[in-house]
Amino acid sequence: MAVRYGVQADSERECQQALELLCQLLGLEPVLPPRLLSDDRWMARAVPTSRAPAADGGGRGSGGG
Repeated sequence: MAVRYGVQADSERECQQALELLCQLLGLEPVLPPRLLSDDRWMARAVPTSRAPAADGGGRGSGGG
């Protein structure tokens, strides 16, 4: 399963700032810098890195009942 985080904003600057914040807080790395979409919005994407903080349980269910 591929995990991606996206940012949409009204300006390139807002999009870049939000992308940087996501990367800093969640240990992500940008894979798509801010790009202008056809509807005058900006979008950027990031993915987890190997340095990303581990979630409790590794993101998996308990597997037991």
